[in-house]
Amino acid sequence: MRVLTSNTIETRLAAFPGPPTGKDLAAFRRALLRWYDRHRRDLPWRKTRDPYRIWISEIMLQQTRVAAVLEHYRIFLERFPNVEALAAAPEDAVLAAWSGLGYYRRARRLHQCGKALMEKHDGRFPRSAEALETLPGIGRYTAAAIASIAFDEPIAVVDGNVERVVERLTGYDLTQPQIWQQAQSILNTARPGDFNQSMMELGATICLPRDPKCPTCPVRKWCATQQSTITMERRASPPGGSRKPIPNRQVRKEIWCALNQRDGHIRLVERPGKSSLMPGMWELPLLQQPHRTPAFAPWRTFRHSITITDYTVHVRRSYDPRAKGEWIPIASISHVPITGLTRKILKAAGII
Repeated sequence: MRVLTSNTIETRLAAFPGPPTGKDLAAFRRALLRWYDRHRRDLPWRKTRDPYRIWISEIMLQQTRVAAVLEHYRIFLERFPNVEALAAAPEDAVLAAWSGLGYYRRARRLHQCGKALMEKHDGRFPRSAEALETLPGIGRYTAAAIASIAFDEPIAVVDGNVERVVERLTGYDLTQPQIWQQAQSILNTARPGDFNQSMMELGATICLPRDPKCPTCPVRKWCATQQSTITMERRASPPGGSRKPIPNRQVRKEIWCALNQRDGHIRLVERPGKSSLMPGMWELPLLQQPHRTPAFAPWRTFRHSITITDYTVHVRRSYDPRAKGEWIPIASISHVPITGLTRKILKAAGII
């Protein structure tokens, strides 16, 4: 791809493949929205314009697959149906409801933001993206998403999917400011929320990073890179140079932990409050790696990833009076902020 200079998406849409008129841009917008209206996925947060529910979905969807979010979204809203309930809840309760989604800093910032909304805005969401960005944990993307979907503010959103769509439409490598500028230039201001979601949906289901589904793309005739070899990940090049490849930094670790259960209780350990990962969350007690003998064979082995670390987790299911931790009633587990790995193990054991 080339580096964009003064061109805009509107200019390219008008110039490719027909005459340079504004009608092509209007046709592009209509085609994309028509496709979205007919083929969008049936997701619960698309059935509301409540800024609270939209906000919760956007935070959950950050770095998390849609399929993983659906059930958590339902449960979270049952426990905290509005800003007032979220702000009034203790942090541990919020973390417990978030358990399994990972990146727990999002949940803590969500809780802080709920408190700020109650203290400074009487529980009401500001209606502009600019004002929303002043709240804890709400950045440019989330602010634009809430403002456009809930309040019809004519402002574009840019996530990884939109970046990919915009760059392929133009055929250029773009800087971040250029991507936001171009996304704004093609925004349908009459339906900004739906248009933003249609761009994200296009990137998530059709304009894929690898093996894009060009023949079924509703806006393929306006795309500068259609039918070309675009099966690689996005590779933006800043003006005046190229980006170096990112080395594979994944780390592999092997750990052992104990699943101790008795009298309707599970033994769990609280992570230190100053831990760099998941502070204050509860997990199974760790064991020293034993010698590999039949007597120390694991009950189950799990694969689990956290940021750049891939874990092989061996679980021993037996009562060990020497194990550290506290006995937590199984009936109370849903109210305890357990780690995603712990939730995975307890589900596999049929405990929760």
